[in-house]
Amino acid sequence: MLTFSLLAALAIGADTAPVAPAKPTEMPLYTDRAPLAVGDGPTDKPTLTTYLPAKGKANGTAVVVCPGGGYGFLAMDHEGKQVAQWLNERGVTAFVLKYRIVGKERPAPLGEAPLLDAQRAIRTVRANAKEFGIDPKRVGIWGFSAGGHLASTATTHFDSGKEGGDKIDAISCRPDFSILAYPVISMGPVTHGGSKNNLLGAKPDDKLVEKYSNELQVTERTPPVFLFHTAEDTAVPVANSKLFEAACKKHGVPVKLVVYEKGAHGIGLANLPAQKAMPVSKWPTELEGWMNEQKLLGK
Repeated sequence: MLTFSLLAALAIGADTAPVAPAKPTEMPLYTDRAPLAVGDGPTDKPTLTTYLPAKGKANGTAVVVCPGGGYGFLAMDHEGKQVAQWLNERGVTAFVLKYRIVGKERPAPLGEAPLLDAQRAIRTVRANAKEFGIDPKRVGIWGFSAGGHLASTATTHFDSGKEGGDKIDAISCRPDFSILAYPVISMGPVTHGGSKNNLLGAKPDDKLVEKYSNELQVTERTPPVFLFHTAEDTAVPVANSKLFEAACKKHGVPVKLVVYEKGAHGIGLANLPAQKAMPVSKWPTELEGWMNEQKLLGK
């Protein structure tokens, strides 16, 4: 496994001309046992995989990517690896998060564990900004489906650093921007049942439901948000994104919601041959435009 110093050499090395990016590198998210771990299996060992842009192409922006999967599996290809590569092509350093999910070794409910993983990922990236050649004030999070719920939770539940932990825990976990693709937002009537059960259990307390209904947790400190959804999504209704958009507008948070009429849930970047002929295939272009408006793609 590469150390942060070696990663830095790959990220910012002496050459200035763009060359092929380094191979992705997976690292443990915690140096010791993960908080709230229930065992010692792979499920309780979250990781962060680094995808570096080609040398000379990096623009200083970084994104933690949270694949979806209903908090029961992780769609690591089309909502992880492919997304990281898309970001790399635009000069963005990507970090794909393998956060904790329900499995044989870890039954529901997950509770706070996934949020702790997302917060730790943001802290880790920001704490090592110099080594990765990134701007600590341009660290965002991008989530899909249940990963979108996790990303929206990290977007609304954050702190400026914890006392009593290691040096990484002392760093802020507030993302500087948030990208939410067909996200689960609410734990209320419009939620995705499987995600809710895996995260909170079959009969969660009302206060817990409120805490993780992220449309209720938006404040004026919530960072700028880009939302993407389709109207025909039957797994996670578009009402989730609309609720979050409305909450952002209420609190003066910059927000953009892009809704396409057609497109199934879990469409990722909509880059399959059959999808490329559909209007929804343009949604990444909308995102790229928004990122440019937010000054996230310039050096």
